[in-house]
Amino acid sequence: MKKQMRDKTTETEKNSTQWDTIIKKLRDYLKSKELPSVSQVAEKKRDPFRILISTVISLRTKDEVTLKASERLFELADNPEKILELDETTISQLIYPAGFYRTKAKNIKRIAEILVREYRGEVPPDMEKLLALPGVGRKTANLVLNLGFGIDGICVDTHVHRISNRMGWVKTKTPEETETELMKILPQRYWIEINEILVKFGQNVCSPISPRCSECPVKNYCNQIGVTKSR
Repeated sequence: MKKQMRDKTTETEKNSTQWDTIIKKLRDYLKSKELPSVSQVAEKKRDPFRILISTVISLRTKDEVTLKASERLFELADNPEKILELDETTISQLIYPAGFYRTKAKNIKRIAEILVREYRGEVPPDMEKLLALPGVGRKTANLVLNLGFGIDGICVDTHVHRISNRMGWVKTKTPEETETELMKILPQRYWIEINEILVKFGQNVCSPISPRCSECPVKNYCNQIGVTKSR
C-alpha cells in the first residue's frame, strides 16, 4: 500500500512538472502576441460588468470587432444603469457588426435590467446566477469569474476544446466535457490562465485547419490527434 502511494505521488509530481514545462513554453512563445479582446478589456479596467458585456459581444465575433464594439458601447454606457438609458436600437448600432448584434443588444439590455433589479447593479460572483442571465453560458460565466473576480475555473471556448483534444489531454465531444476533464488533470494554478494561453495559441499557431506544427513550441508534447495536414 505504501509503495502504491509513493508511486502515485511520484506520478503526480511528474505530471505537474510536465504541465509546468508546457505552460512555460507556451507563455514564452506567446508573450509578444496580442491578448484576446476580453483580456484587453479586463487589462484596461478589471470591471466584472465590462468583462461580462464584452464577452457577450464576443460570441461568434472576431476579436478586433469585439474590442471596437465594446469600446463604442462603453464610451456611452459602462454600467447597468447607463445601459438602461439606451434603447435596443442604439445598442445594436453601437455593437454592429458583431455577430447576431440585434439579439446581443436585446440580451445586454435584459442583463442590465436584471442586475439593477436583483443585484443592485452589481455582477454576482456566482456561477448559477450568471448562467441565469440571458445569453450567458458556461464560457461567459467562467470568464467573468476568472477575469472579473479572480475565481478559479476553466473557461473552455472553441480553442481550448480543440487544442485540448488535439494534444491528447482529453478525449471529449463538448466544451462542457472538456471543462470537467481538464479540471481533473490541469493543476489549479493554471485554471484561469489556460484560456488566454490557448486562445492566443489557437489564433496564431494551432489553427483548426492546417496548424503551424513546424512552429509549435510544444510539438514534442502533442499527439496531433485529428491533424491530417499541417504547415
